[in-house]
Amino acid sequence: MTGIFFYISSIMSKLCFFRTFTFLAAEFLHMNQPYLFTSQRLGFRNWIESDIPKMAAVSADPIVMEFFPAVQNMKQTTAFVERMQKIFKEKSHCFFPTERLDDGQFIGFIGIGYSTFESNFTPAPDIGWRLSKEFWGNGYATEGAKSCLKYAFEELKLPNIISVASIVNVPSINVMKKIGMKKVGEFVHPKLLEFPKIKDCVCYSITKPNYRS
Repeated sequence: MTGIFFYISSIMSKLCFFRTFTFLAAEFLHMNQPYLFTSQRLGFRNWIESDIPKMAAVSADPIVMEFFPAVQNMKQTTAFVERMQKIFKEKSHCFFPTERLDDGQFIGFIGIGYSTFESNFTPAPDIGWRLSKEFWGNGYATEGAKSCLKYAFEELKLPNIISVASIVNVPSINVMKKIGMKKVGEFVHPKLLEFPKIKDCVCYSITKPNYRS
């Protein structure tokens, strides 16, 4: 039993070290180069540890999370941020923490994740956004999404990007249309089968040849 205990402790210590190193590396880059790219009003970067409570507050708002299964707590948000850092390390993109350039205010995330759930159009990079409701109505999601497409197609040379939303999530679908995406089809999301109000989803897509900056 003692050997097993020390083995588990060793693994946990390595995981904690890796997490700390990842956040420290992101903090260092943030200090020297705040943003990977910018739009007219917004800046996009990798996640740092101080983003977690800010993002947790956004994801704990039931209005913001209306078209998701549930709100998220601090532990779930931490896991989300760590997952985004892993995707960024592997693919140079993720759902980016997003700030206003004029005052540095954290507004949520806009960016490109990576969907792996089973469907006819996955795995694929997927564009998405989640903003604090106090920043709704300013065109930030559309502006930010356009800038992320530019980064994805011109810098990362991605060939295709999708976006998925529940059919009842009209605001997000409208953003997809505004940034030039076209409807691919409707489907029942395999991860939302227990949530009948949001399980019916739609997929939009845009390819590099059809992208216009």
